[in-house]
Amino acid sequence: MASPGYGKRSAPGQRPRTDHDFAHLLPRDAAVAAYIDGLCDGADISVKTLAKTLPYGQCALRTTLNRLQEAGHLRRGSECIATEEALLWVTRTFFSRTWHDDDWWDAFIRGDVPQDQDQERTPQRPTRSRSFILLAALGRHTPTLTLSQADCVTLEPQVTEWFDRGATELEVLHALTEGLPARIHHPAALLRRRLLDKLPPVREASPAPRVVLRTLECRECRAPGNASAMPGGLCATCRGDAPTAPHGPTDAVPDHGVPARMSAVRAGLVPRAERGRR
Repeated sequence: MASPGYGKRSAPGQRPRTDHDFAHLLPRDAAVAAYIDGLCDGADISVKTLAKTLPYGQCALRTTLNRLQEAGHLRRGSECIATEEALLWVTRTFFSRTWHDDDWWDAFIRGDVPQDQDQERTPQRPTRSRSFILLAALGRHTPTLTLSQADCVTLEPQVTEWFDRGATELEVLHALTEGLPARIHHPAALLRRRLLDKLPPVREASPAPRVVLRTLECRECRAPGNASAMPGGLCATCRGDAPTAPHGPTDAVPDHGVPARMSAVRAGLVPRAERGRR
């Protein structure tokens, strides 16, 4: 899982999964897109993390993610989250198995995209829960706690109860891995006992944050903007478009002429001592 504020965020309005969702993409791009599509929200999909799991290098994956932006499946951006104390900008990577054009992404960042009714009626293929992912990854950091899939399924409800009570991933990992014995013959039994004995009290859940603003970023220079200004995820500068002429009145003074105009105005002013004589 990614750090809070980062990771995959599923875009709304996606159609049900099929075997040819990414058939229009290049083989490598289709494989990476299918892998990301199967991950749960909040999963780390940075280039470095993907390179540790998939058989591609970081440069190849960076190119693939850029092509997924061009194809309308992915956008990087930020959301402004309002809490009781402050406004906080967090990074988002929005992914959609259903490709969308720039007008759709522009409506999405404004919050004007309706939910797809077909998506609401059709059950989606289940993705692994937050609890299952945590249990399955234990063996990477602590080899003596490597679990089978059946063990992960059995312990999943207990970990979910921890999360329902307000515990974080770090707190669960600390409870499961701190002070382990030298030898562990039955890791699943040990973890079951710890999850039961160390179960924290119920914490009052804080009000859910409310999204008040959302923006996208250029995939090259990371400049913020809306989708209509960044077709394919590229801003005008990175596309090489000529800069537009500045807007203003036809008789406006150019920047380089402001000092001369101010000098002329000052020269035409009547001195204060002579104002009463006229």
